[in-house]
Amino acid sequence: MNKDFLPISKEDMKIRGWEQLDFVFVIGDAYVDHPSFGPAIISRVLESYGYKVGMIAQPDWKVEESITILGQPRLGFLVCGGNMDTMVNHYSVAKKRRQKDYYSPGGIMGLRPDRATIVYCNLIRKVYKKIPIIIGGIEASLRRLAHYDYWSDKVKRSILLDSGANIISYGMGEKSMVEIADALASGIDIQDITFIDGTVYKTKDLSSVYEPIILPAYDTILKDKKEFARSFYLQYINTDPFSGKRLVEKYKDTEYVVQNPPSKPLTEDEMDDIYALPYVREYHPVYKKLGGIPAIDELRFSLVSNRGCFGGCNFCALTFHQGRIVQTRSHDSIINEAKILISDKDFKGYINDVGGPTANFRHAACKKQFTKGACTNKQCLFPNPCKNLDIDHKDYLSLLRKLRNLPRVKKVFIRSGIRFDYLVSDKDSTFMSELCDHHVSGQLKVAPEHISDNVLKLMGKPNNSVYENFLNKYKKTNEKLGMKQFVVPYLMSSHPGSTMKEAVELAEYLRDLGYMPEQVQDFYPTPSTISTCMYYTELDPRTLEPVYVPKSPHEKAMQRALIQYRNPDNYDLVAEALRSANRTDLIGFDKNCLIKPRKFGSNKNTGKKHSGKSMEEKRTKSKNTRNEDTRNKNLRNKTAVNKNSNRNIKRK
Repeated sequence: MNKDFLPISKEDMKIRGWEQLDFVFVIGDAYVDHPSFGPAIISRVLESYGYKVGMIAQPDWKVEESITILGQPRLGFLVCGGNMDTMVNHYSVAKKRRQKDYYSPGGIMGLRPDRATIVYCNLIRKVYKKIPIIIGGIEASLRRLAHYDYWSDKVKRSILLDSGANIISYGMGEKSMVEIADALASGIDIQDITFIDGTVYKTKDLSSVYEPIILPAYDTILKDKKEFARSFYLQYINTDPFSGKRLVEKYKDTEYVVQNPPSKPLTEDEMDDIYALPYVREYHPVYKKLGGIPAIDELRFSLVSNRGCFGGCNFCALTFHQGRIVQTRSHDSIINEAKILISDKDFKGYINDVGGPTANFRHAACKKQFTKGACTNKQCLFPNPCKNLDIDHKDYLSLLRKLRNLPRVKKVFIRSGIRFDYLVSDKDSTFMSELCDHHVSGQLKVAPEHISDNVLKLMGKPNNSVYENFLNKYKKTNEKLGMKQFVVPYLMSSHPGSTMKEAVELAEYLRDLGYMPEQVQDFYPTPSTISTCMYYTELDPRTLEPVYVPKSPHEKAMQRALIQYRNPDNYDLVAEALRSANRTDLIGFDKNCLIKPRKFGSNKNTGKKHSGKSMEEKRTKSKNTRNEDTRNKNLRNKTAVNKNSNRNIKRK
């Protein structure tokens, strides 16, 4: 294999001596050949198995010719919307258009369409009627069955149907993509590739589907939110590669979408092989004059240590994409990659991150997971750590020490997230000590998300007392080391279960902490999470019990403003929120109050609108008025003196 970019033009194909490609990979991101980018991994894996792959990055979806620049592939098209879901990439939670696309040249927005996977597939179908189309990546994985779509506020069909693709390779995809490629190369028709784990296909006949679980039909979940919640939970408990069953979703009498169980987790050797492939580790040079690709800046000197997460946060889609079983690379593999980073002319001595979805998970939650899978009826860490949970940081510590001792390395940071409840459950304090001493730069970012136990329960996060315990240990460790370092908490507003009461509790907590976050994440209902199911159905899919959901933009704005109550721009929203929560006791001059009243003598409980002028403005006006009165009085006195003087002159 060449350590060079894969072809993006016919000229590139000629240089390699290729007349026809096996696969053409259409992607929504700019082309970056780096192992932190999914299309780079899949294309390099296929190349390692002898397949010829070319890349069409960000084609003009309004022009059919943009999809033909590499010719018709021998086996099929691969389509991926990008490293991020295109709708999340394009829109904030308030559904406002973002100004920058970090995966496009120069950060320019607008180089890919909304719902890129669907648009690209339909473009291909216009030109190549019968060619196999395989879709994958985060956008396809999380929409593989019927799902709630926040941006249209509707339940949408499987992306397999709306895109016109033949098959989905869901999850990380290395194993299933090679199996699909081998099946196509052996002459099997794409319609007959129904037997590969980690795939979703459509069929008109269920006679060959082995022991499936029949989900509620699409028409049923459209009409009944309780049935939608039931369907989602059946999907959720069948995301494990060892215990997951085949799922069938009916659309018409002769139209079914079938999800096979997930692919088996990668072994350490398989992970090592993937990350040892000859990536250029850079964006394609055609983007240089356009300003490069911003997304690579933070990733260029970062190391992927693991995949998967047994944390099980309800607002996170990792369970549906990477799964709950942690897979890791060997120390040698990571050290070898670190040496490549160090040899880069732009390396300044700092490794930005060594981690994955959760940095301090370096092995499976318990020994049985690699043979029996993750439990379907309980979580590893929530509400309390499972008695079988293997809590041990020794392997991660050993890896970090090796990296710290490499030549030219000044500092090794951990930025991809520490699971603090796992950390404080470790009876050995060595990792906490070395974390503070070597891997934090003044501030450690962690994600308590909220402080109300009612909300935390619905988030799948531990009680606030666990976070307080972590803060206490972190503070004591830094004091022992003679260091001044702080925790920056990630907080979320408007998650299902958060009433105005819980939002005020969070504001009071921040008041007592003396901290106001610069940024607040409003809950974003992305496809295929428990929290999104709660948002849409107002039910907990696990129990079918009702859940309060803040949905109106105004209520969400109030909850977000409470977290940043010190910001003067948020005054009106905070005041309204406190009145709606019957907490006007927090409007006043007492040290425990969040905001001060704007009018003297006003009845705080009337709910009447204020004049819009702040107390400071009124004090300034009052002072100016007094000064003006004094000036006028002095002028009158001076005039009176002058008049008396004139009278005296006349008398003389």
